[in-house]
Amino acid sequence: MSGYIRTIKDLEAATYGTANITGNNLLKSAGIVGGFGTPHDGGSAITGFGGDGSAAALYGVIYGQKVWSMLNQEVNALSMIAKRPYTSSGWRVMTKRPSGGSGALFSTSASNNALGGDSPASDQIGGVIENETLDNMPAITPSYDRLYMSPKTIAHKFEFTELSMEMAKIDDGIGDIRAIVREDMGKFHAEVQNKMLLMPLTHYGATDTYDGMDKNYTSLAKIISSNEELVELNTQSQFTKSTIAGDITHADAHQLTNLYGNTTRNSGASFMDAIVKFGDGYQATEQRPLTLSILNGLIQDIRLAGGGTKVILTGYDTIQAIADLLQSQERFLERKEILPSHNGVKGVKGREVGFRVASYFDLPLIPCKDMTKTCHSTKAGVALSDLYFLDTDHLWLSVMKPTQYFEDGITSGNPFGVGKLGNQGLYRTIAEMGCSFFKSQGKITNIA
Repeated sequence: MSGYIRTIKDLEAATYGTANITGNNLLKSAGIVGGFGTPHDGGSAITGFGGDGSAAALYGVIYGQKVWSMLNQEVNALSMIAKRPYTSSGWRVMTKRPSGGSGALFSTSASNNALGGDSPASDQIGGVIENETLDNMPAITPSYDRLYMSPKTIAHKFEFTELSMEMAKIDDGIGDIRAIVREDMGKFHAEVQNKMLLMPLTHYGATDTYDGMDKNYTSLAKIISSNEELVELNTQSQFTKSTIAGDITHADAHQLTNLYGNTTRNSGASFMDAIVKFGDGYQATEQRPLTLSILNGLIQDIRLAGGGTKVILTGYDTIQAIADLLQSQERFLERKEILPSHNGVKGVKGREVGFRVASYFDLPLIPCKDMTKTCHSTKAGVALSDLYFLDTDHLWLSVMKPTQYFEDGITSGNPFGVGKLGNQGLYRTIAEMGCSFFKSQGKITNIA
């Protein structure tokens, strides 16, 4: 009968596919199955079997080929950010109106100030008499500044020995070890980039601690910040270095205040400031409960500044807190279908693609497992995750080289290239975060 199992050798062939293969039989020369794993439950004694009188020599644990990840390596912030090609190393921004100041509102005054100042008189902002002579009209011009960014190289190398690649193909091995490790390293490479985008602001600041932060992508926490927030965090000694000489203008604070080649954040409010709501301060007693008024107030301030929030990034805990706030008022989080794309988050019609997430005021709430909790260090245990309100029209990942995988070594016939009897693999991405309008970005921190 075809396929009939008559002997143990037939069972081996049917189970492990070792038919007609010599040198890889599970039966040993002594006729005893053993030596390939750990006995189940320690192996109870069975008289007459095995040299030591136990079942340990008869059977063992066989491991399947599938490798299951025990880690949550999901990518969230990275997938939600718009991606654009790196086409230039910098950009120009208008930082001040020709007249009326640089705030969200056009400033005028009752004083007899001429057109061209920060607060011109209300009757001096452009109305002229018929056939006015040009000599009586002041020449005015906006103020401009330049920002630049350097692309950051993110790379992770790993290797396999020749022996490990061969041994993985026999007995109860996992097969192609290269394929499995490549997949897991690819997930790790993406997860690291996501972590960089969500790096806590308090990990910046000192040249003698975390001095390699400038090699990473610029964190969203640093981009969406302000002079007021930096001063308060430093006052409360919440940076990794307890105090930066008591002054964020100190040279040690360059990682905090230097953003896109601009240092105006260290000298008071400027066009570089995002809209940050952290309450009255970062003292332990100043942490406040999250309320709908705080959420609505930030959304209103961003719109007043000319921004348009496209997505909210936060943690699972904060999303649940918002849901609890709405439920107490017999309101509920809406569900919204979104599609991550190279241009950021977009809504889609129908159910063809994308996935459904909670939304607040029609803004999708994206949960991020690595979202930081900015607060006084003694209150971290009760703090909720920060909320980032992103205008992805003005916030993007500028990509010079998309993620690529490289491998060389003995299987390629070139062990001299890696200098080892094995293979080496490498994932590499070159990119950096860019922002062209800071006041359209918002952040809520110090909440519980």
